[in-house]
Amino acid sequence: MLNSIGDVTRARVRAVDGDIGPVEDVLFDDHRWVIRYLVVDAGTWLAEREVLISPYSLKQPVGRGGLIEVALTRRLIRTSPALDASQPVSREYEQEFQRHYHYPSYREGGGLWALGATPYPSVAPLPRDAAEGAGTTHPAATQLRSAEQMHGYEVVTPEGCIGQVHDLVFDDQTWQIRYFVVDTDKPAGGRKLRVGPPWALRIDWAAQRVHLALTPEHGEGGAAYAGAERQDCCA
Repeated sequence: MLNSIGDVTRARVRAVDGDIGPVEDVLFDDHRWVIRYLVVDAGTWLAEREVLISPYSLKQPVGRGGLIEVALTRRLIRTSPALDASQPVSREYEQEFQRHYHYPSYREGGGLWALGATPYPSVAPLPRDAAEGAGTTHPAATQLRSAEQMHGYEVVTPEGCIGQVHDLVFDDQTWQIRYFVVDTDKPAGGRKLRVGPPWALRIDWAAQRVHLALTPEHGEGGAAYAGAERQDCCA
């Protein structure tokens, strides 16, 4: 099922024994475009602390009822590695995080999630020989990016700017991002379009700009964009 990051960041996370807090952001890797963590504000019970929650922990279906349930206890979350929200998540932090929760590294193997296509059901750590034999599918330069910070990025084609990133739509089975939701400028009709990441020629993270291989086509119903879809709903 398709879901939007906008819906997720309006939800609260609940452990098996109580509330954790609201989702503030999601982090995705910029190689596979897969959401790897929810950033949750647990400050109401962990002294102004943010924590990461992996999709490995989430119960299905994720749903859109404003509540995300995880198969974790508050004690396990409380003793997780401390997160410095002012710094990028390092490879060393991820390794410590994975050891704490006994998760496999999503970076290993041929699937989106270790050796699988989804993080469900939660799996035990990979045997050492399997992990070594599988190899990594993520280049060393792969980084985790903030979906919240991507909101408002300019979206440009060879003919100019068509709007800004308004939201991201993802598959909540694989957690792979399927579309940018682009809020178009008035000259383009002022509507929202869905554009798949494969149409991105490149993303200039420093300039906050997405460059697309799309060309405006002006027709009877206003402007349309090759390879783009109108954003009607996420279902």
